[in-house]
Amino acid sequence: MPIKIIAVALIMKRFVKYFVVIACFAFFLLSCNENDKLETEINAVEIDFEVYRFDQEFAQAQPQDIKGLQKKYPYLFPQQFSDSVWIATLTDTLQLALQHASDSVFQDFEPTKVDLESLFKHIKYYFPKYTAPNAITMVSYVDYNNRVVLSDSLLLIGLQNYLGPDHEFYAGLANYIAKGLDKQFLVSDVASAFAKKVNPYPRNRTFLSRMIYYGKELYVKDKLLATATDAQKLGYTSDEFDWAQENEEQIWRFFIENELLYSTDSKLDRRFLDPAPFSKFGLELDSESPGRLGRYLGWQIVRAYAEKNEEVSLIQVLDLPADELFKQSNYKPKR
Repeated sequence: MPIKIIAVALIMKRFVKYFVVIACFAFFLLSCNENDKLETEINAVEIDFEVYRFDQEFAQAQPQDIKGLQKKYPYLFPQQFSDSVWIATLTDTLQLALQHASDSVFQDFEPTKVDLESLFKHIKYYFPKYTAPNAITMVSYVDYNNRVVLSDSLLLIGLQNYLGPDHEFYAGLANYIAKGLDKQFLVSDVASAFAKKVNPYPRNRTFLSRMIYYGKELYVKDKLLATATDAQKLGYTSDEFDWAQENEEQIWRFFIENELLYSTDSKLDRRFLDPAPFSKFGLELDSESPGRLGRYLGWQIVRAYAEKNEEVSLIQVLDLPADELFKQSNYKPKR
C-alpha cells in the first residue's frame, strides 16, 4: 500500500477517535445543562413547608407545659393516656438518653431540612396537586419499621431511628437492619413513604410484577432525590451496591434459567425482595450478596424502559402494567 494512503488512513483513524471523544464530551455537557435547567425549574417551585422540633420542645418542657404542648400537638397525645404519663416521661431515663443521642446526631438539623424541602419541591413538580406536609421531629422508643410516618398533612420523623448503625441502642438488632438506621437514609425513607402513595402494590402475583413494583419505587426516587446516591436510594452501603452492579448479569441469568420471572411462589419475596442479610440463590455466593437484589433488578428494568421512552411522564411510567413495561424495556443486564 502506498505510503500516502497509509498516512491518510492513520489520520482518518485518529480523527474518528478524537471525534468520538469530543462527541461523548459534548453529549455529557448537554445532559448536564439539561439537568441543571431542570433543577433550576424545580428549585423555583413554591411550597409551604415547615419543620417543628417537637422533640426539643418536649425535652425542655416542665410539667406545667404539658397542657400547652397537647394543645399545639393534639395528634401526639392520645387521649387514653393521662397527663401523669407524659409528666413521668419528662424524666424517664431511657427517654433522656434517646434525646441526648438524637441531639448529638442532629445537632444541626438545617441540612436535613434543606434536603426535605428539596424533596417536596420535586414532588410538587412531578405531582402538581400535591401539598407538602409539615414535618414534626420526635424522639421515642426505637421502632425501625416506622422510622417515618407520612400522612396528607403531616410527616412524623422518629430521630431515634437514625443514630448510626453502630450505636449502642441498636446492639440487639441484626446488622442488616442496623445499617439502615443512619441519617443518610432519612430523606430516602421519606421518599419511599411518598412513593407508596402513588405506586399501588400489584394485584398480579408474579415475581416480575413485584420486582417492577419496587423498581418503580426506586425510579420515583431517581426523580425526587437530587443529591442522593443510588446506594442510598436502595438502602445499601456503597460496597453492596458495587456488588449488585458487578454481578447484575449473573443475577439475571439465574432468574431466567430458573424461570422465576412469572413464578407466583411467595417464597421468592423472602429470597430476593424483603429486607434480609443476603439474597438466597442457594449458592456459595449467597453470603457475599446483599439482600433485596430483586428490587435492584426491577429498578434496572424500569430505568431501561424510561431511557427508551423519554417522552413518557413519571405518572405514565407508574401507571404502565409490569408485563408491558418489561416487554418494552428490552432490558439487558450490564456486562
